[in-house]
Amino acid sequence: MRLTPWLLGLLAFATTGFAAQPCRIEIIEKGDGWPVPGVELRTVHGARFVSDNAGLIAFDLPELMGRETWFTVIGHGYGVKADGFGYKGVRLTPVAGKTLKVTVERTILARRLGRLTGAGLFAESQKLGEQLDWKESGVLGSDSVVTAELGGKLLWFWGDTNLAHYPLGIFNVSAASTEKFLPPAKPPLRPPYAYVSERKTAQSELRPRGVAKVPGDGPTWIWGAVTLPDAKGALHLVASAVKVKGEMHAYRWDLVEWDPHEELFHPLDTVWTEDVASPKAPPMPEGHAVPWTDPVGRKWILFCDPFPILRTPATYEGWKNPENWKPLRAATAAANPSGEAIVAHKGHIAWHPWNRKWLAIFTQKAGKPSFLGEIWLAEATEPFGPWINARKVLSHDDYTFYNPVLHPELFRADSPVIHFEGTYTTMFSGNKQPTPRWEYNQVLYQLDLSKPPFADGK
Repeated sequence: MRLTPWLLGLLAFATTGFAAQPCRIEIIEKGDGWPVPGVELRTVHGARFVSDNAGLIAFDLPELMGRETWFTVIGHGYGVKADGFGYKGVRLTPVAGKTLKVTVERTILARRLGRLTGAGLFAESQKLGEQLDWKESGVLGSDSVVTAELGGKLLWFWGDTNLAHYPLGIFNVSAASTEKFLPPAKPPLRPPYAYVSERKTAQSELRPRGVAKVPGDGPTWIWGAVTLPDAKGALHLVASAVKVKGEMHAYRWDLVEWDPHEELFHPLDTVWTEDVASPKAPPMPEGHAVPWTDPVGRKWILFCDPFPILRTPATYEGWKNPENWKPLRAATAAANPSGEAIVAHKGHIAWHPWNRKWLAIFTQKAGKPSFLGEIWLAEATEPFGPWINARKVLSHDDYTFYNPVLHPELFRADSPVIHFEGTYTTMFSGNKQPTPRWEYNQVLYQLDLSKPPFADGK
């Protein structure tokens, strides 16, 4: 009996669809089965698979289905022991429709919850028919975040932002809001961002847009975002905006204010512009804004990166007038328990009500094994230090993790758990193999201060 071309095509489609069904690979942590996002499995011939925010990989290489396959495991703090030849990996035999598990051991103190930004947060899950309700934002990459609360919402502001339509994306600050930000106890992490977006035409897709159109050439970056009351009690979300050119060379600083109706930062005042008479910027309210009440009850905002560099009164009028700014002599290092100095690059501080201490999260300058990929947590009884008991909480293999920031809005007096994020990127590392989808994005971690080596320090 001769089969019609239509029926042959239908059979071919059905056969192909069955053969292409992925193998479901779960990456879990040794001990409690914690799903681990961001672990890469790499084949002998260079194919790369990275677990998504649910800790899943959809393996679909037809040439390796049913064949014993070696996978090198690369996990930046998660991995497996080396074999006799020094190779760190696992052997699996992928089968269409089957579930396999790879157990990795955590060698860092912080636990990875997943990516906060970028595309394909659940790409592997969706190939497996899971997390199908997840909607893409259109953002592929996001650099360095600052946050501030206004009107019952948490607003998030990022630096240079990659979009899908062209290699040049947003260079004048992208933004989003969240009603509440409550990470799950364990993955999957589903960040509930509502991005500030626009349509170019009535028929085009909704696309995130820039929100800080400060005059001048080059990118605009926002720092020191904070919400302050004026003399009448009205709240203002304000920040400092820096214009840069060339190799991150700053040539102008402005004070800006957020317009919640237009969803834009508007310039208030240009504090400094580079010229012959003024070649260097004065101390600015940059970095991260941290509230502080002094011993006599006066309220201030400390601007920190990671340690305090400037303070202003905690009012709109006080912040807006540079005559009220007081530069501070910032610390440059924190001491580990052995007394050795750990030189800080960038970071953030916050008061934690559980252990009643100030915490500092920062990237180590010229660290090892990664030049700007080693993250430390230190503590102090005052925001000005001394910063002691520094512990490395996160490490990377030839990768960068810069501008880490704490999430004090999640701190609770009855919980020892803290959260922090930072920018995961190959920049400044020399690494020529960026992690697919994860490169140049924000990654969230959590840390339990009730467990060693922190438990003895409460």
